[in-house]
Amino acid sequence: MKKLALHWQILIGMVLGLVFGFIMLQVGGKDFTVDWIKPIGSIFVKLLKLIAIPLILASLIKGISDLKDISKFKNIGLRTIVTYVFTTVIAISIGLLLVNTFNPGNGVSDETIEKLTQTYSTNSSVQGKIAEASKQKESGPLQFLEDMVPDNAFSALSDNGLMLQVIFFSIFLGISMLLIGEDRSKPLKDIFDSLNDVVLKMVDLIMLTAPVAVFALLANVVVSSDDPDILLALIKYAGVVLLGLALMIVFYSILVGTMTKKNPFWFLQQISPAQLLAFSTSSSAATLPVTMERVEEHIGVDKEVSSFVLPVGATINMDGTSLYQAVAAVFIFQALGLELTFADQITIVLTALLASIGSAAVPGAGMVMLVIVLESVGMPAELLPIGLALIFAVDRPLDMCRTVVNVTGDATVSMLVAKSVGKLGAPKVKNWDDHYDEVK
Repeated sequence: MKKLALHWQILIGMVLGLVFGFIMLQVGGKDFTVDWIKPIGSIFVKLLKLIAIPLILASLIKGISDLKDISKFKNIGLRTIVTYVFTTVIAISIGLLLVNTFNPGNGVSDETIEKLTQTYSTNSSVQGKIAEASKQKESGPLQFLEDMVPDNAFSALSDNGLMLQVIFFSIFLGISMLLIGEDRSKPLKDIFDSLNDVVLKMVDLIMLTAPVAVFALLANVVVSSDDPDILLALIKYAGVVLLGLALMIVFYSILVGTMTKKNPFWFLQQISPAQLLAFSTSSSAATLPVTMERVEEHIGVDKEVSSFVLPVGATINMDGTSLYQAVAAVFIFQALGLELTFADQITIVLTALLASIGSAAVPGAGMVMLVIVLESVGMPAELLPIGLALIFAVDRPLDMCRTVVNVTGDATVSMLVAKSVGKLGAPKVKNWDDHYDEVK
């Protein structure tokens, strides 16, 4: 009997998790779900985060040290950054086009605004996002470059939030290995080659538990959901965001079909386990190990490309989040009866683009970006809590959806860059038990 494909197993787990969550909500089983089901999903996410930095370190150093020619790395790096900026601008433009076409904020009643304000404006999470955004806004224009350079490599390697610093250190070390010559660098290179193989095997083992983990994650999301009446009041806004995200998936499919000559449906099928995990975890960083494994082994992108494009993408490429910024910012202004000029909307494009570069690849980071965007177009400080309160109720489900787009965008760009430098080959699928006979 043929084994059910991983993406179907994960999808079944998600559906069962949603059903279980709704049942628990009806029978008063929230505490049971939080105490006994949620930890399973939390452990799974922790395992993925556990191997994220070792994978970036080993994969990036291996990819650079395999190049033999430093000019190849410059070529890959430049194409990656340019492509990421291009897709992000497209995402923001789609968001602005849709929100100005459908005007979702014009249909929100004063009663709904009042209820949302009372419920969320003093929420500690909302206040925390505003404080974090203020901290980021006060930093200098080159602060993001300064933040990329670690003053202690081991400190950077011990914090998942410092992924850009890990990428900088890995690139610096990989280039230095190239410059001392192959013979001198070989002992160190062998260590990182071996570490890369081991971490990828860990990804395979962790993914064996993925269907159960997403069941737990989705069940917890359902039992922790907000007032259904509030969610219904924001359905038009949520619908505009989801339409925009769907159009981004179509855009990626068109890019894949025209630029790489690969079947877009085949591409989406191969990347689907990473997409489903992105939906369940709301974190590009936590999903990164799976994204790398799917892109390298199942799509055929060479490690020289994927080891740089994907970690950088998980940190600076936030297409789904940037699209959401555009829709959310205009929606809030519409709902509060404030005016946005064409110049303001251009400012949204530029600010969302710049904010996405420094945004953390974790759940909720989009709200911090949104505060920065709102302040850039003149939102009064006293209205910021109200503005965030308007969309806070549906932020988590939309965060799940936009993370899917972020991950899909990373995979798309890795394919485009690989194709442009002749590094897109045939898939080489590995299974968790490939070498099991050797250790029995």
